[in-house]
Amino acid sequence: MAAQTILFDFTLDKDKTSDEKQRQDVAKILRNELEHIFPQLELAYCMESPDNGYFAVLHENKATVITVRIFQHGLLTLNVEYFLPEGKEPVLSFESTMRLEKVLALKLKAVKGQKLPALKRGDVARYFPSSDERIIEYDIDKVVYEARSPFQKIQIMHSKTLGNMLLLDELQNIAESDLIYTETLMCRGVENYEGKEICILGGGDGALLYELLKENPKHVVMLEIDELVMQACNKYLSVICGDVLEKRKTDQYEIIVGDCVDYLKKFIAEGRKFDYVFGDLTDIPITDTPEGETWDFIRTIFEHSFKVLKPDGKYLTHGNGSTCTVGLRLFEEQLDLLRPKVKFTTTKAFVPSFMEEWLFYQVTFA
Repeated sequence: MAAQTILFDFTLDKDKTSDEKQRQDVAKILRNELEHIFPQLELAYCMESPDNGYFAVLHENKATVITVRIFQHGLLTLNVEYFLPEGKEPVLSFESTMRLEKVLALKLKAVKGQKLPALKRGDVARYFPSSDERIIEYDIDKVVYEARSPFQKIQIMHSKTLGNMLLLDELQNIAESDLIYTETLMCRGVENYEGKEICILGGGDGALLYELLKENPKHVVMLEIDELVMQACNKYLSVICGDVLEKRKTDQYEIIVGDCVDYLKKFIAEGRKFDYVFGDLTDIPITDTPEGETWDFIRTIFEHSFKVLKPDGKYLTHGNGSTCTVGLRLFEEQLDLLRPKVKFTTTKAFVPSFMEEWLFYQVTFA
């Protein structure tokens, strides 16, 4: 069950919406056509403003609510909203919305018109942003798990095509479909992890640890702050993490629950070094300047990670969507400021659950 919201937009000649009388004429045409579909349509509220144009709220039996705005600049927006119980037929099907759009465009003599399929708003979230803040609709049919840890909101949702998907603070992290994400992050087939010592910063979903262990490393230490994330992924995302989150310490690996910065400082004091350090933490922020708490955290991670990296070691991390060019450039500028100097390469992969291409970094000492 969900509230259905259908959006129509029409671009009209500005000469048809520039004054109050013209907007009233457009509103009359619009209502006449809507009454063919909603015969008991009533006007609940109407407002006219010289600066903001025409606004009206109509309804049929107080069940279907329609809001109309006619802007003086030639834009008309029409929103239809109603509640659809489980198993019931929609008030407006996709085909009927197509017909309505064509009829309205013809009657209003619109320059152009468009409509969106029904947005489904309810107890199951289906819409999440891409890295550059476009709205993506997922075929999510149920919430598998939801909890709030001391650090973040944790959700695991089921998608018909992607499988179970982990969301942290309502942002996509990884799904059962996303082996390509982990393989690109670790540069599988390019890097040789056999006999190497590895440190993972973050990685609470267990996917990176699970795949790295297949490469026969000497030892892997994983620093993850959120125990609840690991418990949820162990139960509901075993497709990507296997059984590695069942234990916190074996001969092959150790999972330490705590702040990775604190443990990096401890490793520095002990003189401990790694062949590979993975930054599987926060994404690169989408900002115009490298300022704020997240950027400070990224710089702190850089500062400490390269102090525990062997001279011929490598730091690997995910970046952000490849369309986020400003944020990626700022990230690379921070790398350029590091001393000793470093150099980097990048790889890309289309990640199924992100529904976009993602950029990954491989950083070494220059």
